[in-house]
Amino acid sequence: MFFRPGRLKYVRKLMKKEGCVFCYRDDVVKKDQIEENLCVYKTKYSQIVINKFPYNSGHLLILPLRHCGDFLSLQAQEYADLMQTLKIAVQAVTDIYNPQGYNLGLNNGSASGAGIPDHLHFHLVPRWNGDLNFFPLIAETKLVVENIEDTLDVFKKYFKNYKVKESR
Repeated sequence: MFFRPGRLKYVRKLMKKEGCVFCYRDDVVKKDQIEENLCVYKTKYSQIVINKFPYNSGHLLILPLRHCGDFLSLQAQEYADLMQTLKIAVQAVTDIYNPQGYNLGLNNGSASGAGIPDHLHFHLVPRWNGDLNFFPLIAETKLVVENIEDTLDVFKKYFKNYKVKESR
């Protein structure tokens, strides 16, 4: 049996944070406290963040910087930048983890199952054949083989000198 007490607090909403969990105070960002907000890549309009409670190793969140909970409310430049950042994230996961596939999804609104409906965010979850995706159903447990610190470290190294590549 695996225990993740921190996950239980999250699920039960016992971990209260003022405001949006994706919107960070300017002083925190200026101090470059990347370990606190888990941001590994940022553009003018969007960012890539490590998921604190991953479904698989390398699970990323890709989101607009502006606090926005409605996909149709994205401005043209925000949308274009978000889609480019999403592509960059997929390339990073592919280069680092070499998955056999991935799940990519956005839940728009609480009725769709969005856990944080007030701030849009895509989930990018790397997948491998036999990656134990049945395990949560059978054992009510999720096994992730990499800790958050290692995931953060590998993505920080990847994006340290990253330059946007031309579209394929």
